[in-house]
Amino acid sequence: MTTTKTFLLDNAWRLVLVDLGIDPASVLKRASLPADLFVRGDIRLPPGDFFRLWDSVAAEVNDPLFPLTLGQLISVEHFSPPLFAAFCSSNMNQAVQRLGQYKAIIGPMRLSLERQQDTSHISIEFLNVMETPPDLLVMFELIFQVHLARLATRERIRPVRVISTAAFPTSTDAYREYFGVQPEQGDTNAVVLSRIDAERPFLTANESMWNFFEPELRRRLSELNEEASMSERVGSVLLEMLPGGHSSIGEVSRQLRVSTRTLQRRLKSEGTNFQSLLNESREQLARHYLKHSSLSGAEISFLLGFDEPNSFFRAFQNWTGQTPERVRAAYQH
Repeated sequence: MTTTKTFLLDNAWRLVLVDLGIDPASVLKRASLPADLFVRGDIRLPPGDFFRLWDSVAAEVNDPLFPLTLGQLISVEHFSPPLFAAFCSSNMNQAVQRLGQYKAIIGPMRLSLERQQDTSHISIEFLNVMETPPDLLVMFELIFQVHLARLATRERIRPVRVISTAAFPTSTDAYREYFGVQPEQGDTNAVVLSRIDAERPFLTANESMWNFFEPELRRRLSELNEEASMSERVGSVLLEMLPGGHSSIGEVSRQLRVSTRTLQRRLKSEGTNFQSLLNESREQLARHYLKHSSLSGAEISFLLGFDEPNSFFRAFQNWTGQTPERVRAAYQH
């Protein structure tokens, strides 16, 4: 099973590359993408192509400070409905909530906000667990959250913490100087703002413009959700939910906002069923963990939602005809 869910490539891409003096044709060639991609009316990319485009930009520039340049370049001039909606917000908390609602339009990621007593945690989660997000994309998203807060408030917002799965360059102090705090490497991607900064009024706030753009954003999100088959949508949701230990048909139905009966009927009409898709998703993730991590079989079993390791071992042999240990050994040769 492969998921073909696609994401809109923002029209601002070509403008940004030109503004930075980067040849769009070279970027597309390096990424093995169509030469006319940036002049098409409606550009949609699957996650693999989306990540490869970011990797090709990083390779084309080959500058450890490039994420800083790119993250601070984005402005209202580089028009994007989700971005404009963020600038129209009353403060950073509302901007993140609005961006989070429509982030899926422009990439395989989820933006979420957790408000605590004295801080607001802005978290960025990449949904395609089968592929590692490009470092440039990770660093850009973190830098952009700070840039957005500063640009909209016209204040030198200083985050409390910046946590990244990507390793910021240690050969320069530029990132520490930009954030005002040393970026930390961890297993999440997050910007933590003080409550005062997260609630600081946006000078760009414009509720009437938000009301104007919201219907278009809803339409785009609806189109993306409808373009994939039910099998593909279930597969995408399972790949997101399984690492958190969730795998029931009821949980998937709620995520897709359909009844369990409707989900089963749609899958049957497509010649499959929920259990088959669950098995395929589990096998994909199991192979990913065996190839790219040192997790034990018991740990992988837990991440795939099995009650106990022996159930995972038996299932894996039924899927592949091999033991997990043998598959891992084959990947290492």
